[in-house]
Amino acid sequence: MNKFNTSQEEVLKQIRDLKKQVDAIILAHNYQLPQVQKVADFVGDSFELCKTAREVDSSVIIFCGVHFMAEGAKVLAPEKQVIIPDNNAGCPLADMASPEQVREIKKEFPETPVVAYVNTSAEVKAESHICCTSSNAVDVVNSLDSDSVIFLPDQNLADYVSKYTDKQVIPWNGYCISHVRVSTEEIEETRKYYPEAPILVHPECPHEIKETADYIMGTGGMVKFARETEHSTMIIGTEEGLVHRLKRENPAKNFYLLSPSFFCSNMKKITPQEVLHSLKNLAPEIEVAEETRVKAYQALNNMLRATQ
Repeated sequence: MNKFNTSQEEVLKQIRDLKKQVDAIILAHNYQLPQVQKVADFVGDSFELCKTAREVDSSVIIFCGVHFMAEGAKVLAPEKQVIIPDNNAGCPLADMASPEQVREIKKEFPETPVVAYVNTSAEVKAESHICCTSSNAVDVVNSLDSDSVIFLPDQNLADYVSKYTDKQVIPWNGYCISHVRVSTEEIEETRKYYPEAPILVHPECPHEIKETADYIMGTGGMVKFARETEHSTMIIGTEEGLVHRLKRENPAKNFYLLSPSFFCSNMKKITPQEVLHSLKNLAPEIEVAEETRVKAYQALNNMLRATQ
């Protein structure tokens, strides 16, 4: 065994040992590095991680994702220590909506509820009526007793939701930089090589991509589809980290990334070495002001209740 593999195995062993000592659980998003997914106790989409953060008994949560996700865990479980191994793991989409901007649009539409995608800061959630994820956005919007909703910050997810509701969906001018770079030409080229393979794309993709694909679903839906389908080959149109999980859980099937542009550098910032460091130091720790936390909790809890 070479030196690199030996050091990696030692890191994994130390992580396993330290987890027990500090009563920690490691949560990792589907887009995390394969090595990070390997050390995680639970790998899932943002909705699954929200629920798990609230339900686990562990007193320490090591959250391997981006900042808004770790904030969400702290909002739902304030009594626990929530640690994000790399505090610089942000989300450009989340940064496209500020609480000040939300307050302004609420003045313009005072009777219209604000639906905040979980890809938002705790401060923005605190200004919102209810949260949603890509997997439950349609159900959340349809659960509301209103003729219209303000949907932020992803305009492409808003576009998707508008196709499955009678409500007026007022979109925000935000987008995920990792999902908007794919082209219809790439879909056409992929179909030439894999004409029988279904193409699955995330609802954060642009309208023309969703119109050309075979299925539109969040990462949780893709995991379920891959497990249950009879197709042996699938084309995956979301961040490339999910392909690792799909291959691991379905070794007899083939998964190909639709485009190399499906890459999020922020999701790759956390490494096993940083996970180990965070376990040793219980830092960086996520803090959310209590007034903000209480309001954000209400929005997240409204989502959890609406989608039980």
